[in-house]
Amino acid sequence: MIRKNENVNSKEEQNELSVFKQIKNDKYTLTEIKADKMPIGIHQKNKNDMFTNHIISLKENDRLYMFTDGYIDQFGGAKGRKFLSKGFKSLLMEIQNEPIDKQKQILESTFENWKKGFHQIDDVLVMGIQIGFKN
Repeated sequence: MIRKNENVNSKEEQNELSVFKQIKNDKYTLTEIKADKMPIGIHQKNKNDMFTNHIISLKENDRLYMFTDGYIDQFGGAKGRKFLSKGFKSLLMEIQNEPIDKQKQILESTFENWKKGFHQIDDVLVMGIQIGFKN
């Protein structure tokens, strides 16, 4: 989730989100909510394992991103290395001033330029949702 810093008002809100890993710049805070490490289809032997539920208060203009590991695991660039989570989060923070449709274009072109000369190794899904968008 990425939220404008000016939209974090109370100590209670700061405490609610502080249990998660956060990256901040002068305008935005990226809050990373880690996924559970288990397959979606849950194996029969793990029947009692449950996915973790997180309850987070959303605000107008918050942006939520869900993604597979295909983007961050892609080899490319000048040295043929993985894009990595750090690079992906930095990219998300850099494009926050852009509308969602422009973000899609930037994410697609960045990925294509990154993997130039390398085969795509995995499926890639990035889903962005903006809360309370007004025209």
